[in-house]
Amino acid sequence: MSEMILGPFNRVEGDLEIRLEVAEGQVRAAYANSPLFRGFERMLLGKDPRDALTITPRICGICSISQSAAAALALAAASGRAMAPEGAKVAALLHAVENVADHLTHFNLFFMPDFTRPAYATRAWHPRVVERFTTGSGSAQRAAVAARAALLHIVGLLGGKWPHTLAIQPGGVTRAPGLRDLVRIGASLRAFRRYLEQTLFGAPVEAFAALETPDWSTGDAGLFLEIAQDLDLAALGRGGGRYMSFGAYPLADGPMLPRGLWQNGAAGPVPLDAIAEDISHAWMIGETAHPAQGQTVADTAMRDSAYSWCKAPRLEGRPVEVGALARQVIDGHPLALAEAQQGGGVRARVLGRLLEIARTQVLLEELVASIRHEARFMDNAPLPREGAGAGLVEAARGALGHWVRIEKGRIAQYQIIAPTTWNFGPRDSEGAPGPVEAALQGAPVTEQEAAAGDTPLAVQHVVRSFDPCMVCTVH
Repeated sequence: MSEMILGPFNRVEGDLEIRLEVAEGQVRAAYANSPLFRGFERMLLGKDPRDALTITPRICGICSISQSAAAALALAAASGRAMAPEGAKVAALLHAVENVADHLTHFNLFFMPDFTRPAYATRAWHPRVVERFTTGSGSAQRAAVAARAALLHIVGLLGGKWPHTLAIQPGGVTRAPGLRDLVRIGASLRAFRRYLEQTLFGAPVEAFAALETPDWSTGDAGLFLEIAQDLDLAALGRGGGRYMSFGAYPLADGPMLPRGLWQNGAAGPVPLDAIAEDISHAWMIGETAHPAQGQTVADTAMRDSAYSWCKAPRLEGRPVEVGALARQVIDGHPLALAEAQQGGGVRARVLGRLLEIARTQVLLEELVASIRHEARFMDNAPLPREGAGAGLVEAARGALGHWVRIEKGRIAQYQIIAPTTWNFGPRDSEGAPGPVEAALQGAPVTEQEAAAGDTPLAVQHVVRSFDPCMVCTVH
């Protein structure tokens, strides 16, 4: 048995270190470490509750709207109010645009460049990948960056800026779009559709959204599936068969994508009271607790039995995987279900994001068409001096929850579980590994990679298939 310590990983938001135990050319065990503690939950204590709307989006510069939406919903719940219905639509629009932009960035700038490496030079697809996805010069990357920038103009129009907009509030949104604004948003969505249909999918988005088998040959999505077939990425990095979603884009009549839990073929509700953050292997002081009762107290002595600043979230005492694949599985998409039933490996997670890009484009177009410009977009939602609430949303990487308690008009407790906390958390008190740790077991490591101490290609593919955001993890 040999040991490899890998990190920091490039093209990952924040710091990530992974320790591998390797034997007979395979990973036998993996330990994911989030090595930088940031402490946003501690910063919020004693603050005016409204400060959460300013502070929590600064947790991350690429999913700030997700954090903003979760904070606004938590405060709305504490006040016993809800967003104005049309305001909830605009909040959903802002949030969905950010998530799609995030998926596009991951596919083009974070994930696909790994296949340009010289180790794949003998593969038939390699010259096309080099031309399309070489970092800094690939034609697909240039097209994606331009399309992403144009799409985010919607956030600029409705939110004033991106990231860290303050547009989403407990009672709704600060900008009431007029008819001219809605026409401009529609034009931006049509331009983004053209990019998707000409470049990413090479066909109508509805055709890809309706895909039931991974049989697709056009666009950059087709190139990925050709690579996935050649390298058998469906079998690499398989998951544990448990997927959870808090439900994406809440509206007055319910979320646009449902909340749910999928366990090895059976779908059901999420038992929210059964969420707990295990700290047995985290450098934290205290006890395993539900986030509504939990605290974040750093163990500055960094005891030897722990190995990460990240807690280990569990649902009913077991790990769950979150993300785009989880959302599509819980929504019952045939291709996502088929991929999950085959193990939910690297191919499945990337396909989940591609499916979500296509399906969200259609949802965005329908959402904009439904907005009534003459309606109210903000209702009064005064915050109580005493109260508690939770804001549960879906960031690009999966389930995001904010839990707040207000006492004497100040924040007495604030706990956050980010998507990467679910996926990259350490072992729990039973010794069960977190989702990425479990997915890495069995990944191949060549003799050359082991001897050189390089990050094995298979390990990189598995890690990137989860799209980690470590700054959110160690908020």
